[in-house]
Amino acid sequence: MDTATVPTPLGPFSMITLDGGIVASGFTDAPATLLAELPAPYRDGSPRAGDTPAPYVSAVRAYFDGAVDALDELPVVQFGNDFRRAAWREMRRVKPGESVGYQELAGRAGRPGAARMAGSACAYNLVPLIVPCHRVRRTDGSLGGYYYGLDVKRWLLAHERGELLPSTPAPVAVARTAVNGQEGHGR
Repeated sequence: MDTATVPTPLGPFSMITLDGGIVASGFTDAPATLLAELPAPYRDGSPRAGDTPAPYVSAVRAYFDGAVDALDELPVVQFGNDFRRAAWREMRRVKPGESVGYQELAGRAGRPGAARMAGSACAYNLVPLIVPCHRVRRTDGSLGGYYYGLDVKRWLLAHERGELLPSTPAPVAVARTAVNGQEGHGR
């Protein structure tokens, strides 16, 4: 496993990669903290700092420089059941600057009426920003939640629409939360 941390307007953004792609990412300057959410044996890994392939770092920089589709083709490796993998795939198909409701995401992932399951897929997304769970909102149009705080979610959505915001929020990590009766990280 390799890691890289990229400075962004929202603070440091770290990634953990394997040969197949990104397995974890988040707004933190301590990539090792992302390991805890990975399945065994990965959570016990010792990622090497600074060895993440250049395309990953370049894509994150390009995204924050305004090329909001720069993350679209980055490979990811995610661990989950069939529905979650389908939901994560569909999140990546939501265009920058657009958003979908949980109900619509569930339908796109093959389970119409499974809005709570779609919410759970967002909560268990270990590759936020790359797999853009910030583009998923409640069915009523409100923002819903985001692991790094609603100010960060608003900033990302506005950035993708080409809007300039008056200030840059600092990401706020929240405690693990229960999702459908199970522990989740609430991303």
